[in-house]
Amino acid sequence: MYGKGRAWIELNLKNLKHNIEEFRRLLPCDCELMPAVKANAYGHGAVPVAKALQEQGVHAFCVASAAEGAQLRRAGISGELLVLGYTHPAEFDELIACDLIQTVIDGNYAEELQRDGRRFTVHVGIDTGMHRIGERWENIEEIIKIFQMPHLKVTGIFSHLCVSDGQSGEERAYTLEQIRHFEYVAEELHRQGFSNFKCHLQGSYGILNYSQYCFDYARAGIAFYGIYSGKHDSTKARLDLVPVLSLKARVISVRTLYKGEGAGYGLTYHPQQNRKIAVLSIGYADGIPRNLSNCGYVLCQGRMAPIVGRICMDQMLVDVTEIPQISPGEEAVLIGKSGSLEIRAEDVAQWAGTISNEIVSRLGERLERIAE
Repeated sequence: MYGKGRAWIELNLKNLKHNIEEFRRLLPCDCELMPAVKANAYGHGAVPVAKALQEQGVHAFCVASAAEGAQLRRAGISGELLVLGYTHPAEFDELIACDLIQTVIDGNYAEELQRDGRRFTVHVGIDTGMHRIGERWENIEEIIKIFQMPHLKVTGIFSHLCVSDGQSGEERAYTLEQIRHFEYVAEELHRQGFSNFKCHLQGSYGILNYSQYCFDYARAGIAFYGIYSGKHDSTKARLDLVPVLSLKARVISVRTLYKGEGAGYGLTYHPQQNRKIAVLSIGYADGIPRNLSNCGYVLCQGRMAPIVGRICMDQMLVDVTEIPQISPGEEAVLIGKSGSLEIRAEDVAQWAGTISNEIVSRLGERLERIAE
């Protein structure tokens, strides 16, 4: 693949299929994948990713908003589309028109949906300890009331594990406590005669570290794309997950920066000897963290080129002194492979002082997504 524009993303759908197979190999046969394709499928491109997943037999997806769900419906995606967060009443029409499943974030929100008068399909969020959204697990009577509301068709309950990526004894104990709380709610609902609902609890690290507790669905997120949140994350399950995304940009100019001259905004880069600088047509408006200025690397012709100067909105500078034959029009790799070297999203996240989830989910809309 080779992009035609200034900067682009390449999607390896064979790797995506491979990751699907790896997760299915780990999960019990009665637990289905419900991949998170929110935030434009973690920057990969929600439509091409969802279409590829649908071709592999996936029929349930998670999004973050009604607008994200509507985009997938317009693209022809069928099956269950769960909106994991809040939807404003002004967008309730979209929930109905696009056959989206809305999350009940708490009892008050359930009443707001009920007052609308139309019938909404919902999954009830259960707060088992993250204290973000969901009705508290102890409030079983309130949860039952939500199930009994005539304008709500409850087809599922879910919660979220907040420290399932941790390996300490305290973190594991807290995760197991969350699992017990969730199981308690499901059991109580069954005792009260409610049986026709799905349960889901685990995201990526919940699956990789606690696969023995899987329920009806497993909400694979960042790991589904062959990426871990942190470079040194370890998991109980050792799946052969491979990255789906590569990020590339065009070399648009190669120039000499003479000893003593400064480069970029603020002239923050001052070489002590003459250097050759390449200008790349990508910047922070495309999602490249500005705090990678004067740190981090890209790959050119299979060699490392350090980022120099401040990253601009639409461009950035790299030192290519050690790559003598480089010329305008060539590609630079910001995430992915070049020759025998590879820069992973986890590397970029480490250089930027954040997690990989943030790096890829902020990749901009003006980056062309090319799927193979």
